[in-house]
Amino acid sequence: MRPAIIAPAIFAVGLLLTPLVTVAAGGHGPELQEADIDLHDQASLQRGAKYFVNYCMGCHSLQYMRWQRMAKDIGISEVDLRKNLLFGDAKPGDMMTTAMRPEDGEKWFGTAIPDLTLVTRWRSPDWVYSYLKSYYTDPSRPYGVNNLVFPDVGMPNPFTHLQGIQDPIVEGHGPEEHVVGVKLVEQGSLSPEEFDTMARDITNFLTYVGEPFKLERQRLGVIVLMFLGVLFIPAYFMKKEFWKDIH
Repeated sequence: MRPAIIAPAIFAVGLLLTPLVTVAAGGHGPELQEADIDLHDQASLQRGAKYFVNYCMGCHSLQYMRWQRMAKDIGISEVDLRKNLLFGDAKPGDMMTTAMRPEDGEKWFGTAIPDLTLVTRWRSPDWVYSYLKSYYTDPSRPYGVNNLVFPDVGMPNPFTHLQGIQDPIVEGHGPEEHVVGVKLVEQGSLSPEEFDTMARDITNFLTYVGEPFKLERQRLGVIVLMFLGVLFIPAYFMKKEFWKDIH
């Protein structure tokens, strides 16, 4: 093989092996729980919007989504939007941003606070759902908690009073010790089933925010496929007519 060909070939093989290396490196991570979301469930989306605004939006923004667009898509009237979700000087046409300054986030939590508009796109709904449910006590951390799917997380658990307190399930000893799960040791104001529903509603809402046109795109896709299916019939007979004298 010529030297000019060897380098591109090695590069191509490296690209092919990269996903395998990534999977192997992450093979010891926790198994994610299935979110089982339903973007057709408007009641879930509305609850998720309420929970996100009340518990998450003090720090996290949805800077690529407008209040008015969100409310229209998930069936919230403008009256209810202004009454229950908009606070301060925010207007329906504004983007869903937070008042927290980036420098304050870095000061309080040690890192910039991420915008969550696309979090289910670059993480996945299952990851977000599992993250919301996987906080556990860890005295070594600044806020006394850690997270099974996001080790050394900088954010405190905003749902402690709702979910309750979870302790880690640890396996191994010494350097081999690692957290493999969590267990509820003190229930909050919600039952485990109620908190599961809440976490699923928030995940459902964030999945919608990450791709608000998804349901419409799927609807249009079905129409296009039906049109192509119908168009195939005359196209097939035209083809037979054009080629009938050719053997």
